[in-house]
Amino acid sequence: MTINHLSKSYDGKKFALKDCSFSLEAGKICAVVGESGSGKSTLLRLIAGLERPENGSVTLNEQVVSDDRRLVAPQKRNIGFVFQDFALFPHLTVEKNIAFGLPKKASAKVKEMLQLIQMEGYAKAYPGELSGGQAQRVALARTLATHPGLLLLDEPFSNLDAGLKSGLRQEIRQIVKRLETTMIFITHDLYDALDIADEIIFLEEGTMLQHSSIQEFAQNSKHPTIKALLADLSVNAKNMLKMTS
Repeated sequence: MTINHLSKSYDGKKFALKDCSFSLEAGKICAVVGESGSGKSTLLRLIAGLERPENGSVTLNEQVVSDDRRLVAPQKRNIGFVFQDFALFPHLTVEKNIAFGLPKKASAKVKEMLQLIQMEGYAKAYPGELSGGQAQRVALARTLATHPGLLLLDEPFSNLDAGLKSGLRQEIRQIVKRLETTMIFITHDLYDALDIADEIIFLEEGTMLQHSSIQEFAQNSKHPTIKALLADLSVNAKNMLKMTS
């Protein structure tokens, strides 16, 4: 996937995203990190085809799907999108939620996905009977069942209790890596990125401050905003160690 000089303005005056460029290799997990209003959601929506860019282009599988002349429909991009609220159908069971959008004879695929998310015993349960982490896994399974070339997640951990986050992050990483799916997720929490991503993009007020591997981000960042954030994380980690020692 390649993003080239991508820009978007909603009012014709201020850019929500400005001149953003990066590439992502197949099978990588990339976290897009930033505060509210940094351009995270705009970037995700531009990649998905839910918005048209003012400038720049989006290329998926060597095909330009967005630029100033064309806008390939979201359903034709081979992209899976898991929304922040999971968007499960409350009147359908877990197995029917996963089967939604699949061919009628898809029981084998549904069974495979239930095994993948380790929820075979919840096939007949309804979304209202699930915990937040379970609902997240079902939403992920429903999306992955269609074999998307690119998986997009909108703040996947923001609605979860702190105690559930770490375990679910690792579960999602293992599932995505097992299927060799490329994944981009947005988050305001740097811990999410550092825990499971291969690469990180840091946005501030619509501008990309850095795109690098997780290792390079933590060791060699020179931007004052990022350096201050990493310093705060270091202090918090030391304080936590003191509390538990």
